[in-house]
Order: sequence, then C-alpha cells, then structure tokens
Amino acid sequence: MPALSHLMPHPPAASDDSEALARWEDDGGPAHEPRLGARAAHWLRISAALTARLPELAGRDDVIVTCQPGTRSGAPAAFYPVTAQLEVDANLFAPTHPTAINPARTGDEENYPEVWGAFTHEAAHAAHSRWTTPPALHRTAQGAAAEILEESRAEHAHLNRRPDDRRWLRAAVTSLVMENCSPETVTDTWRAATAAGLILARRDAGILTDEETEPLQETVTKVLGPDLLATLADIWKAAHYTGDEDQQGMLAHAAAWCTALGTEPTGHEPVPDPTGLKGELAGAIAQVTSTIEVNNKAETAARTRKQAKAEQAAQARQAARTAEKVFNPSAKPYLPEGQQSRRRRTITPVIGTRPPTAAEKSAAGQLARALRTAAYRERTVTVSTSATPPGRLNMRGALAYDAQKAAGSIPTAQPWTRTQRRQGPTPPLRVGIAVDVSGSMHRATAPIASAAWIVAKAAALTDPDSRTATIAYRATLTAITTPGKAPTNVTQFDASGGGHSLAEACDALTAALDLNAPGTGRLLVIASDGRYLPQEATRATGRITALQAAGCAVLWLAFDPDPQPLPGSALLELSNPAEAAAAIAKAATAALATTHP
Repeated sequence: MPALSHLMPHPPAASDDSEALARWEDDGGPAHEPRLGARAAHWLRISAALTARLPELAGRDDVIVTCQPGTRSGAPAAFYPVTAQLEVDANLFAPTHPTAINPARTGDEENYPEVWGAFTHEAAHAAHSRWTTPPALHRTAQGAAAEILEESRAEHAHLNRRPDDRRWLRAAVTSLVMENCSPETVTDTWRAATAAGLILARRDAGILTDEETEPLQETVTKVLGPDLLATLADIWKAAHYTGDEDQQGMLAHAAAWCTALGTEPTGHEPVPDPTGLKGELAGAIAQVTSTIEVNNKAETAARTRKQAKAEQAAQARQAARTAEKVFNPSAKPYLPEGQQSRRRRTITPVIGTRPPTAAEKSAAGQLARALRTAAYRERTVTVSTSATPPGRLNMRGALAYDAQKAAGSIPTAQPWTRTQRRQGPTPPLRVGIAVDVSGSMHRATAPIASAAWIVAKAAALTDPDSRTATIAYRATLTAITTPGKAPTNVTQFDASGGGHSLAEACDALTAALDLNAPGTGRLLVIASDGRYLPQEATRATGRITALQAAGCAVLWLAFDPDPQPLPGSALLELSNPAEAAAAIAKAATAALATTHP
C-alpha cells in the first residue's frame, strides 16, 4: 500500500497532444483548433463547470480543473500545487452519461457523491496544502510519510472551514483511499501504519466514526501493538493542528513517523515483504468502507426525507397564503408569484350568472345520490367470546367449561359468542373544482360552466358537513364558490388570455378543503383541454401525484375532441354535461371508491 499519488508536488507531465501543439506553435503555424467529439465537448463543459464551482470549496479562483477520461497522474483525482491545476478522472462518473452531468447546477452533485467527494478532497488540498516536499525528499520514506499525514490534515482543516462537507469527504474514502489497496497488499508494519494514517486519522479528524473504523483498529493493533499505534496517533493528531504553510513542522512529523516505525527517513519507502501475510489488511479496510457506504446511504435517505418534509411544509404554507388571497370575500383575480413577472392583466373571467336549468338540477340530484353511495361505508362486524351471556351458546365450549369446573380448575373456556354490527359513519365530502378559462377553452365555456355547477351543487347536497369550492384559472385565479357556500346560480365565463396556473389552483383548493388530509371522501375535478406549456404541465402533474398519494381522487373533465389530460387523473370526455350526469356519477363513484377517507 504505497503512498498516495494524487497530491503532486511537481508539474504534470505534458500529454502527446500538448507537445504536438507546442511544436506546431514553435514552427509558426496558426493556432490549432482541434475538433472535439460530442463526448469530449461534454467533458470540456464539465471541466469549466467544476472550475467555476471550485472557489466555493477552496476559497481560491486561480485553479483550473480538467475532467477527461484518465489522468496524467494515474490517480482518480489529483492536485498540482505548483501549476494550480486539478484533474478528475471522468471515468469516476460511470455509468452516468456526460449529457446527464451538470455541476454548474447546485445540487447536481447529489447524483455522483463519490466523484464530488474526490473533488472536495482535492479542493481541500488546494485550500490548505500550502507547503511542498523538498525535491531531495521525493521518493523517500519521510516524503511518503509527509504525504500520508497531509491527507487527513488537509481534510481536518477543510472540515473546520466547511463542516457541511463532511458527507462528501466520507464519500471520498472509497474512491481515494482504496485505490492502492488490494487483496495482494502485504500486512506488514509500514502498510499497517499507512492504513492507520489514512483511515484512523480521518476518524480523529471527525470524518469517520469509531464504529466504522473498529475492524481496522483491531487489525493494525495486532500488527503494530497498542504502544506503537498510540505513538503514531499522537503524530497525526499533532499534524492536524499544524499550519497550512508549516513545511518544517510537517517534515518533523514525518521524520518522527519514520523513526517510530524503525525506518530511515532519508531512505526509500520500505518495500513489501514478498513472504508476508496477504489479505488481512485489505479485508479490514474492505469492512470499513462497506460500513461507511451503508451509513452514507442511511444518512442520505434520512437527509432526503428531512428535505422532503421541509419542502412539503414550505409548499403547504405557500398554499395557505394562496388560498387566503383567492378566497378572500373582497378578493380580485389573484396573480400567483410565478406569473407576476409577465405583467398579466387581472381581469375577472366571470361575465355573469344565470339560473340553472331543470336538466341541470336533475343532473345535480342524480350526482348527489351517486356521491353519497360512493362515500358509504359498510357496517363493521365484531365477534367476541365470553364465559357468560349474552350471545349464542356454543355446546362444545359449554361442555369444556363444565369439565374444567368439575375438575376443580379455573375455567378458561368461553362458550358464549356475540356478534355486533355497527354502522360506520359516512364521511363528508370535500370536492375541489378547477375550471380552465384560458383562450383555448373559448368553445367550451357553456358546458364547462354547466359541469362546474352540477358537480359543486351535487357535493353540497350530499351531506351538511360536505364542502366544495370552485376556482377558475388561467394565468390568474378567480374564486367562483368559496368553501361552505353552495352555488345558487350557474356562473358564466369568458375564456381568453394565456397561462395555466393549475398548480396554484390545486394548492388553493387543497389548503381550503384539506384535500390531502384523511377523514373525508375527497375529490378534485379539473375541467380543461390540457394544452399547457411543459413547465406548467410538470408543476401541475406534481400536485396531482401528491394528492393521489394522499388518497384524493382526481377526475379530469374534457369537452374537446382531442383532450390531453395530465398523468394521474381519470379522464371523462363529455359533450353535454346535463345529459352526461350518469357518466360523471360513474366516474366520480369509481374514483372515490378507490380512495380511503
């Protein structure tokens, strides 16, 4: 297990391409502009993005990052202090295709934690490895020991400056530390000390835990002995508090390391004993990295759940604010925050009202009966047994009871069986209605208005505790009916203008009617042709998916010959809503029957 080779004190070797380019320029030729393939162009883009992200990690903006398949150093990642260059092996991203990698977007690093861990580790060197090993000590035991100690020292200093980067430094352990360890690694004194200096030192730096490093602690203790291991631990702990530019201090720690291991500091790094025991050290390190990977996955899952809860809470607060503005009695059409930059006009789409027709009243009554049926819950049956009446006597149980009593023992038989049937409460309904009044709906305003009144009136007729609300949406949101108030007349709309704030309409209805809370029969009805911009459709689909996951049914009413309903909704195409009450009732019943109050 030789010393790591990713902190390079000397400039990187020139590649064949760079040498050929230099010769071309020396000959006086024009600047060479090589043609890049598609993948090479993506790696160039990723290199530029990593270069732009490095200052936030390293606190310096003079480092150039190169990301391409393979590295000049041969390591997964490397930093060259002399030339301020940092390179990352593009192969670390496998199997992710370069088109799916976008480091310029904050948060994209979640998709490749090990690569970002290696990048963060090299950034720690860029920020804190401000001393260099003298050329005379290159390829010596003291030089190798200094590089070993610098690994955890740089990470310890980085962690003091950016404690939230601990997760990335942990992810780097498998990609960097394990690169030089294999089942063929000999378990001798120098290799055991190196493993301790790379892994146990990271434990003392606050990156790994005692539980994770315990297998290696036991192995190196057997090889080195507790006293020698304690001496080495004192050295790396002292190195952790050595200054970034204290070359003499780090070289003194490295010399003490060699002396403790009985190695001449200025001599070569000890070579492995070919007759030595193999596999034990590698096995212990494999256990450590396996435990780290499991813990990292658990931490990521917990962090994801916490973030999801925070996002849900933030969205719920925003939905409550939207509902308050939309359903305010004196409210005008509300323009959501996402639409305000477009300077939309806030003209109401309501152009009047009319009394419902007899056909519409009949359809509302039919739908109300169907909704009550859908919300009905069967009686619950409870069977219990006892030693005494009431109930039905079971003769076998009675004989067992008498036999137990005659034998002088305490009877345990329960010969009486009682069946109780209780009628479960029929939950009230919560029905939210979102009506699309954008320009593409101008031919469907009459059936849309009729269908919205039928559904709202039917929901109000089902139960005194039922509540319904209706919102007309385009770029703006306009309340047609408010929660707890049944519609008397049919509201007529003017469908014009652009934009589709369906996501915000769903938020307002969810907050006002508790569509995402159990305990009621819940239904969201959307009347629209579904012709939205991609970003509008994506946001609205997210709301529909969340409501379905919470147990709320979603019904999509369409009056267009070519509807485009969003995923997750149950489509119902209509021509005349008054005549199609039975179809609406059937679809709503099926939707409610599959949900749980």
